[in-house]
Amino acid sequence: MPYSRPTLSDLRTMVAQDIASELPGTDPLLRFSNLGILGRVLAGLANLHYGFLDWIAKQAVPFTATDEYLEGWAALKDVTREPATQASGTITYTGTVDAQIAAGITLARGDGVGATVTIGGTVGAGGTVTVTAEIDADPAGLTGAFGNCPAGTQFTLGSPIPGIASLGTAATAFTGGADLELDDSLRSRMLLAYQTTPEGGAQTDYEAWALGVPGVTRAWIARNGMGPGTVVVRFMMDVSEAANNGFPQGTNGVAASETRDVAATGDQLAVANAIFPLQPVTALVYAVAPTPNAVNFTISGLTGASSALQSQIAAAIDGVFEQYGEPGGTVDLSYIESAIGAIAGTPGFVITSPSANIASPTGSLPVRGTVTYP
Repeated sequence: MPYSRPTLSDLRTMVAQDIASELPGTDPLLRFSNLGILGRVLAGLANLHYGFLDWIAKQAVPFTATDEYLEGWAALKDVTREPATQASGTITYTGTVDAQIAAGITLARGDGVGATVTIGGTVGAGGTVTVTAEIDADPAGLTGAFGNCPAGTQFTLGSPIPGIASLGTAATAFTGGADLELDDSLRSRMLLAYQTTPEGGAQTDYEAWALGVPGVTRAWIARNGMGPGTVVVRFMMDVSEAANNGFPQGTNGVAASETRDVAATGDQLAVANAIFPLQPVTALVYAVAPTPNAVNFTISGLTGASSALQSQIAAAIDGVFEQYGEPGGTVDLSYIESAIGAIAGTPGFVITSPSANIASPTGSLPVRGTVTYP
């Protein structure tokens, strides 16, 4: 049975009762009683002690610990907080032949976010040069997801370079940016490590390895997904790739050091490279992005639903898909009905489409399509 902590009001009453019982004839409940004031002070101090003991109790076990104490418990299982990482990609500029862009040149994205060239280049016969750049970290070093952006994003040179046009275009998507891991995510990975013993390449090992990559929030493993001896790791990045509905940006493939197939790019390459030194040497591991399976909904009975209510319904559907969706799996329609029914102002609704549980093709993950209110 959990301990019931007395409230400050309870403590004040208890102290007053103790004073009255130990000093007959006094009335510590009087407003300006010296004993009453002293009793309230003692009750306040006792309340602080109870609060401190509550805090100690939370830090004493891994499933309620926070901040550095959570990191300490996680470190016992070799699980560390994922740091913020910066996005990188390539940018193409036009210019005159032999003009150069050197490493270290500063750039500015269209929205003012700074970047720095990490691998420079020289304009070739085609009149273009492609350089590699990384988004600059924020001063506190706690965020990085803001750096992710699609191909086609414009970058301007920080200062003019003779023979080079000042405006360039991202040739590939900028990927790999992720914010500092929050306590809830770290706790989930830590508890998974406590619950599952490493087994040298079991399914849970691959899940833990993938979830240990900055930005990865969900992962699924498919045995022999690309043929005998292969392991397919599908994953999502719900926060860092929120602009893309959480889907990784890049091409599917294997690690850069793997010679048996084509290397992945972008987010998939980051996951494949992280798993490569940990996996069994005989396994051929592919990092793969799930494909979206857009599910359209028709909901009757809510014809006059406000935009705010429609947003809540959309968020409820997204939440169910995120919690229960798996590549190639099935999401029960009843879960979505329950989530919508829990929203105030939705009595009498009926989901007319889809009319059955939502099944996704192999490798596909359900996502919300259009929601119609006839």
